[in-house]
Amino acid sequence: MNTLTAAPLAALIERLFVEDEAASPMSVPALAALPREEHERLMRSKTEYTQLYGRLKDLPLAVSRETGTLLYLLARATGARRIVEFGTSFGLSTLHLAAAVRDNGGGRVIGSEFEPSKADKARAHLVEAGLDDLVEIRAGDALRSLATDLPECIDLVLLDGAKALYSQVLDLLEPHLRPGALIVADNADYCAEYLQRVRAPHGGYLSLPFGEDVELSMRLG
Repeated sequence: MNTLTAAPLAALIERLFVEDEAASPMSVPALAALPREEHERLMRSKTEYTQLYGRLKDLPLAVSRETGTLLYLLARATGARRIVEFGTSFGLSTLHLAAAVRDNGGGRVIGSEFEPSKADKARAHLVEAGLDDLVEIRAGDALRSLATDLPECIDLVLLDGAKALYSQVLDLLEPHLRPGALIVADNADYCAEYLQRVRAPHGGYLSLPFGEDVELSMRLG
């Protein structure tokens, strides 16, 4: 059984990727006018990132097609049933993760999204795909929404929200990570603190860059 490549999900995912590829951040006047240095600073700020993501609230900001497929492959290969996602946006990555959980026999995906309007769109896409019974999306600040009511053991994590918060989100999730749990961090190069942590010798993780913009890490037992 492969939910990812069957109806209705395959057509929905293709439509959403086409929409994402047509939506350029430079089409947002407030962002286009932002100097590159200021954009980079906001990406790395732990306190001002909301300014940047507020300007991007109407854009999908989806993972790449390759990363979406990678998420499905990793979740299926490891039999993941308990998944947490930081940064749901319109739900494209969530659809890949939920499809894997469905094909693994069921489980729970917890998504988090700062912008309520994006959380609503993600929920609608999950309903359209028939996967909404597997997913809970928590709207608001992930440092609060992911601080409680987590699975005792987490099999897989996707970090794709505000990059500067990756290490703080990992603080919340780490006590729940089972040995062998995988963490996929998109654009982790914006958070040097996170990369230093997962790449540190004897730090409890085995980690390597994967592709152009993904850091793939495994929690060691």
